[in-house]
Amino acid sequence: MLSHLSFRRQKTIVMILFIIVPLLLLLTFAYYPALELVRLSFTNWDGLSRDKQWIGWENYKEVFSNPEIFGVFKHNLAYFVVGIIQNILAIYFAVLLNSKLKGKLFFRLLLFLPYILNGVAVAYLFGYVFDTTQGSLNTVLGALGLPSESSWLGSESFVNYTLASIGLWRFMGFNMVVYLAALQSIPKDIYEAAAIDGASGWQSFTRITLPNIYQIIELNLFLTVTGALEVFDIPFVLTHGGPAGASETFVMKILETAFQFNNYGLASAMSVVLLVIVIAVLGVQRYFLNRGRA
Repeated sequence: MLSHLSFRRQKTIVMILFIIVPLLLLLTFAYYPALELVRLSFTNWDGLSRDKQWIGWENYKEVFSNPEIFGVFKHNLAYFVVGIIQNILAIYFAVLLNSKLKGKLFFRLLLFLPYILNGVAVAYLFGYVFDTTQGSLNTVLGALGLPSESSWLGSESFVNYTLASIGLWRFMGFNMVVYLAALQSIPKDIYEAAAIDGASGWQSFTRITLPNIYQIIELNLFLTVTGALEVFDIPFVLTHGGPAGASETFVMKILETAFQFNNYGLASAMSVVLLVIVIAVLGVQRYFLNRGRA
């Protein structure tokens, strides 16, 4: 009896330790920095001095009243639009590569390979692709007799869509693999029964495939939305926010405010606003997706 109680006590202690260690790490490296960020957003701190002057809501007023700050969010819209296209293509290729296709393992690897490449390396790679004089894209278009663009990264009207297309090439394979894993979890017997009942391929897709991968679609849309709102590396490397600030994203604006203008209080407020917007957008997305499912 005593040995049994001792074993249970040791088991309880081990379980508590396994819970406490990750909880402490989470509090130290996630929740405490987040609370400190909120506190700094109410100050006028330059990042160097010990004096952190409390200014209340002034930083938040500046974020929402200054179009050069909050208006930058319109540049992120292109990444959201292209992200939707990215998910549609990912579902298409996942369904295609889940079928009895010769060489499907090779094509899976080929589509997933861009995801494992470094973001900076990808940006430099596409710098040569979109080069206006000797770029591979204009060379291919010219060889096909199609009109080429004089400046893929220099046009204010579509520079963000050009940059977002790089994200589509890089992340579509990851989304495809996630969808592919979900498709492989669907029992084949369901499709066989549907085929016996005379269901077409489209009917099987809409009535069987989509309902069974609905939660995975929600997950990938979550990643797409957060990625669209927090994009940084590709526009930073390729355009540095140009031309004329047309490709500057909100995260780039935060870093510029903090490290170039030494206004850490305003940058903290911008970070908090970004966090709130991400939570709000994802909440709205989850509401409509669950509503549509019901």
